[in-house]
Amino acid sequence: MPMTEQRKVIVYIAMSLDGFIAKPNGELDWLLHFNNAGEDYGYNEFINTVDTVIMGRKTYDKIVEMGYEYPHGERQYIIWTHNEQPPKKNFSFYTGSLKGLITDLKSQPGGNIYIDGGVTVSECMKHHLVDEYIISIIPILLGDGIPLFSAGRPEEHLMLKSSRGYETGLAQLHFIRTT
Repeated sequence: MPMTEQRKVIVYIAMSLDGFIAKPNGELDWLLHFNNAGEDYGYNEFINTVDTVIMGRKTYDKIVEMGYEYPHGERQYIIWTHNEQPPKKNFSFYTGSLKGLITDLKSQPGGNIYIDGGVTVSECMKHHLVDEYIISIIPILLGDGIPLFSAGRPEEHLMLKSSRGYETGLAQLHFIRTT
């Protein structure tokens, strides 16, 4: 993984056309309808720029519950939680300020920082910590669920860096923050 001059905080996430990242109960089964063998929607290229993954505890628990091995390889994982826990393998559990953590990480050399999970993304947005958003819009209307963009965050100005459509109907938008 290449070192970057300035580490970027990047949200790479999928959402329904109506803005939800999960069903109300946290289920992600709707994403399976858009799996296309051999298509990773640019994920491998993205993850190869990342050396740190920060996710919320609910996201971590959901992935463990689903039985997935963490697909990010040998990276540093930081699980942002309210409950202290001992480290597990390359996973540490962090209970402090997310803003302080990211500020500290960005002051150190390394690759990009991947943010995953609704509450964690929202907290980063509240403090203008996200540098780039890579959002895969899934052509489904869920009607209800856990929103990607929750209320209470400040206004941010973004610029479209790229967009791409896929055979499955998925549209991927890559934005960079301009403010």
